[in-house]
Amino acid sequence: MTAVTETFAPSAAQMEALARAALARIPEPFASHLPDIVLIVEDFADDDTLREMGMEGPFELTGLYSGRPVGEKEGFAIGEIPQPDTIHLYRVPLLAEWVETGVSLEALVTHVVVHEVGHHFGLSDDDMHALEDSVA
Repeated sequence: MTAVTETFAPSAAQMEALARAALARIPEPFASHLPDIVLIVEDFADDDTLREMGMEGPFELTGLYSGRPVGEKEGFAIGEIPQPDTIHLYRVPLLAEWVETGVSLEALVTHVVVHEVGHHFGLSDDDMHALEDSVA
């Protein structure tokens, strides 16, 4: 009789480990601006975030950068408390894309992390692709 092996989707902690590994591969001059970025893995974006992003469903958003891009760090208003720059990864939509595309989960998470880091630096799509090529 053959043993049955159960397979489970990667946990939020496992996905965070993939994301942290991707962040660790980002080269200079970008890497020196990334140590304070907060990384959060959640199953889905909340309804308010989806609405703000113009998304119709929770599977449309796999990641989100929130914060001020590097070039806009100066000039906080008096009394304004700076919030940490944050990259959110949305686990269930990433897992769905993983299953649908057949792309490795590591490559998919790396792609989303690099894209969100690109927003942190205000990069164009072409620059994000070049950065992703250097991280892969």
